Amino acid sequence: MANLDLFDSETAVRAAPDDNLLPYDGIVNDYGVVFEAAATDAYFYELLNHIPWRHDEAVMFGKHITTARKVAWYGDQNFHYRYSGATRTALPWNETLLALKQQVETLIQPVSPTGFNSCLLNLYHHGNEGMAWHSDDEACLGKNAVIASLSFGATRKFAFKHRRTGEKRDMLLQHGQLLVMRGSTQSHWLHAIMKTTKVHEPRINLTFRTMVEGA
Repeated sequence: MANLDLFDSETAVRAAPDDNLLPYDGIVNDYGVVFEAAATDAYFYELLNHIPWRHDEAVMFGKHITTARKVAWYGDQNFHYRYSGATRTALPWNETLLALKQQVETLIQPVSPTGFNSCLLNLYHHGNEGMAWHSDDEACLGKNAVIASLSFGATRKFAFKHRRTGEKRDMLLQHGQLLVMRGSTQSHWLHAIMKTTKVHEPRINLTFRTMVEGA
């Protein structure tokens, strides 16, 4: 493991979120880049090299698909998270992820006072890997879930599309940037990581979530 002295509470930049990025039917707040440069780099390389990444799996149109993108799933206990037709079992937290979780919880405490109990990590090796339109609306996440998305590595376009109107919003997520989706966002909006041939570097995304017991 890397020297975790870099990952103390002093590395977090006390950011205030921008206004709601969505025009209606949900709330998305951009906290901007929330870590100092040295800590942001250290987190990225620690996650890239020490997370047990594995290819994601999905069932689409009755066919089993293995993605180029890699994932990891962590939690307070061995939560079972089912999405895209496949089930994942959470690994126990490591020191790095706990440090990140605690700092994110501190930054967004007013909108998520109870904190998070799990985290899904995605590794995109380059711009040809992305995530299709979807919403994080599984029953196990509860209604009006608060999801904190933390990005490391290459800058990528993150887009929203309203389920009914088709209206879109997009933004560029940068190295160390924190975005929080809450309210009715998952009920009304899809989101995606757009593919591009212009990005050749990896990106890591962490989405901190709260699994609901018995859902």
